[in-house]
Amino acid sequence: MGKLFAVVVTVITVVSTAIFITHTWWLPVDISAHGHAIDHQLSETMVSSGVLFVLSQLALAVFAWRYGDRKDGRQVKTFPGGATPMVVFAAIVVGAEILTLTFVGSKVWAGIYQTPPDPNSLNIDVQAEQFAFYFRYAGTDGKFGAMHPELMNDATENFFGLDLANDTTARDDIVVGSLVIPANQPVELRMHAKDVNHSFYVPELRIQQDIVPGLVIPLHFTATTPGKYELVCTQLCGLGHYNMRAFVEVKTRPDFDQWLKDKAAAQ
Repeated sequence: MGKLFAVVVTVITVVSTAIFITHTWWLPVDISAHGHAIDHQLSETMVSSGVLFVLSQLALAVFAWRYGDRKDGRQVKTFPGGATPMVVFAAIVVGAEILTLTFVGSKVWAGIYQTPPDPNSLNIDVQAEQFAFYFRYAGTDGKFGAMHPELMNDATENFFGLDLANDTTARDDIVVGSLVIPANQPVELRMHAKDVNHSFYVPELRIQQDIVPGLVIPLHFTATTPGKYELVCTQLCGLGHYNMRAFVEVKTRPDFDQWLKDKAAAQ
């Protein structure tokens, strides 16, 4: 059984390593200005942890092959000091690896979440609710109308609770069901949750951000590649969670300007 176990462990190790090296089931295309840093950090994490995985599994296979079927009656020798020194050594090695990766990765994380948005960012409000996303753009006056939670009404499509009767700045606000943004321009989202926790996840943008009721969650990024990409909620938010999705449409600057002009004219 020892030799069989060693063979199984070796096969699993080789197959797992091959899947990683050949990038099978790998990340989708990166369409964000910050995505390369995240991908690089992920690769470093996978390589460093992968090396430890391969070495430990192969060592396990060698010991199983050599000693798993031994029946010569010799007494099993214990490691000096028992298992404690080996456990402590393993904890130190793994801990050092985790601390190093955390220190390096924190710079990437801070570059996304702790840096201020570009002052020339396109500002967009996001409303997440069971089970849909809605997006609001400032109209021709360049101002957002105030939100009044008591006025929110899906039946009248007043998803942001705008006081259209009394607030003149709200009357030209543009509300749509897809996030449409120009390529290569910084975008700043201000995200709201109407009912329960939701999440904003676009794999191609390398962004996943929870949205919490009662808080305005800021998020900024720059998309680089025109196209249509799926946006999904990754928080279990109710029975219709599986169907809560929208799309991010990245357009060239002229196409985006024309889209915004058409939407403003339809108000």
